[in-house]
Amino acid sequence: MIPLRDDQPTFSTPFVNYFLIVLNVLVFMWELSVSHRALAGFMFEFGVVPHHVLAVLSGHSPDPAATAIVPLFASMFLHASFLHVAGNMLFLWIFGDNVEDHLGHFTYLVFYLLSGVAAGVTHILLNQASRVPSVGASGAIAGVMGAYFILYPRARVLVWFPPIFFFHVPAWLMLGYWFVINFLSGTATAVAETSQTSGGVAFWAHVGGFVAGVIMVNVFPERRHRYRYGTW
Repeated sequence: MIPLRDDQPTFSTPFVNYFLIVLNVLVFMWELSVSHRALAGFMFEFGVVPHHVLAVLSGHSPDPAATAIVPLFASMFLHASFLHVAGNMLFLWIFGDNVEDHLGHFTYLVFYLLSGVAAGVTHILLNQASRVPSVGASGAIAGVMGAYFILYPRARVLVWFPPIFFFHVPAWLMLGYWFVINFLSGTATAVAETSQTSGGVAFWAHVGGFVAGVIMVNVFPERRHRYRYGTW
């Protein structure tokens, strides 16, 4: 179920959302410009590696604390493939503008970053033995989706069911389906996990980001003077 657009109007220009999309794309273009070996090293340094983060924070690694904290933020702007970044930016384009419209520009940026950190922490706690770097904006975007789920459950979203089916569905159904699939996939992955070095999709990061978004949007205030007022 791939979203293509929604019908929820906005009352401001989503400058921060545009900035996040452009930044992610520029970083990915830079990734394409470096050698495979250099990129792999960069991913291990700035991706979230649960085993390393916990080793640093518990004092079992001589590396400085920054090597555990910086990746929680840096990893949000790294992607593993064109489809990875394209899919994430599509979701951010569709759902991010409305959440920014509700929260305001600066608050939305804080909300986005905190969602990404919450996603990273969830991934670490539920994959403690993993030595594989996790990268991508999907955890932060999951927080945006969680906020949208609360704010605009009745918005209509045009979704594509490959290969040819197109339907309009309410946002609560599309986002709820996405959350359930990720939760069940995370559970199945945890049950089947036998290797400390296996990778794959960070389903628990998605779940953690979504839940964080649901919680935080109820705490963060709506921005002032949100609506445009017409004249009679």
